[in-house]
Amino acid sequence: MTGRRERMGRVFERVRTEPGLARNTVVVVALIAIAGVVGGVILGNQRFVAPWSNRFVVTADFAAAPGISPGNGQEVRIAGVNVGSIVAAEVGEAGQARLRLSLEPGHRLYENATLVLRPKSPLNEMYVTINPGAPPARQVTSGYEFPVTNTERPVQVDEVLDHLDPDAQRMLTSLLAESDVALTSARADLPSGLDGTRTVANDLKPVAQQLAMRRELIRRLITSLGQIAQAVGGDDQRLRALAGGLQTTLRSFGSHQPQVDRTLAELPGLIAALKRSTTAVQGLSGELDPTLRDLQHASDELPGALHDLRGTADKLDTAVDSAGPFLRAARSVVADLRPFSDELNTALPELHAATRHLDPVTNALLPYLTDVAAFTVQTRSITSTEDGSGGILRANVPIDVNSLPPVLGTANNGIRPIPAPPGLDRPSGLDRPSGLLHGVVPGGN
Repeated sequence: MTGRRERMGRVFERVRTEPGLARNTVVVVALIAIAGVVGGVILGNQRFVAPWSNRFVVTADFAAAPGISPGNGQEVRIAGVNVGSIVAAEVGEAGQARLRLSLEPGHRLYENATLVLRPKSPLNEMYVTINPGAPPARQVTSGYEFPVTNTERPVQVDEVLDHLDPDAQRMLTSLLAESDVALTSARADLPSGLDGTRTVANDLKPVAQQLAMRRELIRRLITSLGQIAQAVGGDDQRLRALAGGLQTTLRSFGSHQPQVDRTLAELPGLIAALKRSTTAVQGLSGELDPTLRDLQHASDELPGALHDLRGTADKLDTAVDSAGPFLRAARSVVADLRPFSDELNTALPELHAATRHLDPVTNALLPYLTDVAAFTVQTRSITSTEDGSGGILRANVPIDVNSLPPVLGTANNGIRPIPAPPGLDRPSGLDRPSGLLHGVVPGGN
């Protein structure tokens, strides 16, 4: 330790005392510091990973890996964020490209994850983007190998052109040349077209989301089918048992072929009957809906109707109670009127015959009602002396056929005297053939 200090002391002494050596030493130290800073920046931009760092490494098989240059900082992204790099590339046992991906620790990947190799620029600078997947798939650990069913590779332009015939290639070349000519006026025409494209893209965004969701479901289905296939292929005993059970089922089915044929022969009739039943049920349901609606409407109005009926019943009960004394009092009156009703039934036919001839007389007298009223008033005023109790005199006014107006006709044109009912005395004024009316103008007394 003492010898080292002495050597360092002699070095410092030499640098301090020898002319120009101190300046050269400071320049060399500064250059070394600058080189260290520049190297650190370069290594940081190149995403340098120290050998002793803890990394999460997985392997993925791709059908092809064009443009891959391991160790040059080609990225591995999750949700667009750089989380690692491609550290190695080799050819797998099945002749497929196998890439080793080094990721930062802390990221969870599942067996249904999807790895896609994409170009970063038109120069074919590649990177790998990872969709980590999700449960119910199992989480993978460092060193897991993703099969080719979990990966996708980009389609190269030369692969597309190689599938075209020479004529198509020439037409494509012509199309590119025409596109170059068309893009000369792009500054004036392209903005409006881009605006329209953006509008269309916004309208198609829900469709793209649904397609992406369906794509994810299909990917999960394929992964699950692959796992099922691997599980079935790895269990030969269970697979043999499944095949044996299937063979036994088919043999039993073949032994009952006549019964199956009869069943299939009866199936069309059953289907036709089922169709008729379904049609009838549909018709019944179509008629049942209006009935149920009417029933619901009636049930809504029924409480009010019952309430009104109850009020009516209460009023009817009161009316019946009130009519009880009247009915008891009317019983004797009805008993007294019964003999009169019997005689009235006998007199009604003759009364009908008599009243039938009154219509023409009444029609003839209607225009002279005013004159008859005036005549009556004037005659009363002449022939009656009145006091507080009314008139005391009476007058007889005989009227015969000759005194009637011409509109009433004569005794020979169909006007006949009114016959008297049987058992009644005819008035003296109607005994004469010419007498039509004979009345008494009453006075007061």
